[in-house]
Amino acid sequence: GHPTARHNLGYVELKNGRIDRAVKHFIIAANMGYDCSLDALKVCCREGLASKENVASSLHGHQAAVDATKSPQREAAESALEKAETVRVAR
Repeated sequence: GHPTARHNLGYVELKNGRIDRAVKHFIIAANMGYDCSLDALKVCCREGLASKENVASSLHGHQAAVDATKSPQREAAESALEKAETVRVAR
């Protein structure tokens, strides 16, 4: 599934009081690299709704997903885009 959709499902489940289901959706989305779900898990942990183990394992999964999207071509494209934006702002 799409990470944003998973996150949104987690929010709906949380709003409806189904905490366990919400946490599961947040974990899945965080493991796909979705930052908002990782943040939501941290908040759930602070509120006592999710365990520290859930957050720790999701943090590792999140980092693995983010690392998997890195490539020299992507970094070169991001650098070129930043340079183009700098030139546009300087005008």
